Amino acid sequence: MAKHSVLLLLMALAATMAVPSTAICRKLMFLVQPQPNLLTYHNGAVLSGDIPVSILWYGRFTPAQKAVVSDFLLSLSSAAPQGPSSSSSSPAPSVAQWWSSINQLYLSKAEAAVSKNGAHGGRGGSKQNARVILSGQCPGQCAWPFHQPAYGPQAPPPLVPPSGDAGMDGVVISVASMVAGAVTNPFGDGFYQGDSAAPLEAATACEGVYGKGAYPGYAGQLLVDAATGASYNAHGARGRKYLLPALFDPDTSACSTLV
Repeated sequence: MAKHSVLLLLMALAATMAVPSTAICRKLMFLVQPQPNLLTYHNGAVLSGDIPVSILWYGRFTPAQKAVVSDFLLSLSSAAPQGPSSSSSSPAPSVAQWWSSINQLYLSKAEAAVSKNGAHGGRGGSKQNARVILSGQCPGQCAWPFHQPAYGPQAPPPLVPPSGDAGMDGVVISVASMVAGAVTNPFGDGFYQGDSAAPLEAATACEGVYGKGAYPGYAGQLLVDAATGASYNAHGARGRKYLLPALFDPDTSACSTLV
């Protein structure tokens, strides 16, 4: 009888403890909330229209190396010169298409917010001058995915650079990220995520993502040049091919890729 009473007591205690445990779990669920999309518009100015770009070269760059970056900047315009025997626009997917998606994802939304809410953002026009400062860099430090990443022996092999120069194709990726940030967050109060002193911007919020299916150590599904084996995701000026970073889409909270 005593054993039976003890068993009933234990069952009663278990029943009374079930409700508080459920309540505690619910409270913990409310304490651990998923992180919201923090890359938002902070009502500051953005740049659009014709923006002059100056390139300052530090270190030794050959004419061929400079041409890789210069042709990329020319490719941002859909009317970029392609050479005597080429058409006036690059085939899709193109660098110009990548650039126009910045307007779609960011600049047009800033203008709409200005019209609706009277925010002080807006166009930067030709009076703004973007400066790109380039210095000699080591491909091993700055040119992933054209250099073997430190993810162990099972990591995918490094990609073949579109221009044949891993260092310069790495520079193009950096320049693309910089110009994307320069127009969407020129003064630190435009589109960004996190700390304004060290923000994640349109391209840097998608670091390492270049094609669909990307994950850390894998750049994603890319186009491959049949003749050279080079991986790329955009056609540029004068028949060049480029690998450009994905752009974060504030509407979907995902990285938008060209391929």
